[in-house]
Amino acid sequence: MNDIEGESFPEIREAVRRLCAGFPGSYWQALDRERAYPTAFVQALTEAGFLSVLIPEEYGGSGLGLRAATAILEEVHRSGCNGGACHAQMYTMGTVLKHGSAAQKEKYLPQVASGALRLQAFGVTEPTSGTDTTRIRTFARRDGDDYVINGQKIWISRAEHSDLMVLLVRTTAREDCAKSSDGISVLLVDMRAAAGNGLTIRPIRTMLNHATTELFFDDLRVPAENLIGEEGKGFRYILSGMNAERILIASECIGDGRFFIDRASAYAKERNVFGRAIGENQGIQFPIARAHVQLSAAALMVDRAAAMYEAEQPCGTEANMAKMLASEASWYAADMCVQTHGGFGFAEEYDIERKFRETRLYQVAPISTNLILSHVATHALGLPKSF
Repeated sequence: MNDIEGESFPEIREAVRRLCAGFPGSYWQALDRERAYPTAFVQALTEAGFLSVLIPEEYGGSGLGLRAATAILEEVHRSGCNGGACHAQMYTMGTVLKHGSAAQKEKYLPQVASGALRLQAFGVTEPTSGTDTTRIRTFARRDGDDYVINGQKIWISRAEHSDLMVLLVRTTAREDCAKSSDGISVLLVDMRAAAGNGLTIRPIRTMLNHATTELFFDDLRVPAENLIGEEGKGFRYILSGMNAERILIASECIGDGRFFIDRASAYAKERNVFGRAIGENQGIQFPIARAHVQLSAAALMVDRAAAMYEAEQPCGTEANMAKMLASEASWYAADMCVQTHGGFGFAEEYDIERKFRETRLYQVAPISTNLILSHVATHALGLPKSF
């Protein structure tokens, strides 16, 4: 179990801090203005081996556990950088690793580990289904040695910057299945071959630089050999990946929260008003202290969820609770940090307004707080389902 200061994996953390020091606020500010992708940062993380930490050594990765991955992403965010540009490279490959064929693993995982291929796109959400995944409509029809795909996805991050995408589709209509989660399959799509040949990628400009897109499939052909696992069983394949995603994003929120607390504490010590440091005032002290308390508690929940995941224990509830607690703690810390800085908190050069916008995302994605509460109510407390 991590201590509340989060100093597990000290060597990894120090290496991440050194790498991130080469990408200061000015780097991210310039990208943010242009809504540009942080190619140099992603390449540096790749070359350092941080994005392949969960890939087994036999495929060229580090073969470490999820707790090591959480340490990496926490430090990335605490340093003022943003792992959202590439964090899917860590967990998306898990679908291939756990459920792919031996041939698929040999073909793709070493190239993902080396950085020769980017596997950063995860195609699940659709405009009409939202987070009700069993109601997706994108359909893959078997035609000889191919699947022919038609449909639409939305809020798919990094699609323009990924070579491969794990795509969730229906291969049997929902009304023809015994269970709503049946009839869903997973395909590995080569984005390089698909773009312009049945796949249209449309960027969506948002309040933060997250490279998100909308995807349109119009008779896109994908080789049947790119089916991961068995046809119709894809829903269960992605569940473990979703748990990893939520835990890793929760660790990013912990890093964001520590960034805000670090910045607010330093500013409160240095800023003088009415002849003394504003940090002497309890009206400034108490919100910073509360942010630290909330974040420390959330960090323990993140570590518990990661440890359960590593032990291959059921951890859906813990992953959801970790994501909710961490995202709420980071959002409180963000608001506190802006308030502590006053007008300077809105200035681009301080990086606080950028991080403020970035951390707000995780109240909504990859799953909303209300759905987390619904999950806990029904799965942990045994309350009746409301939908």
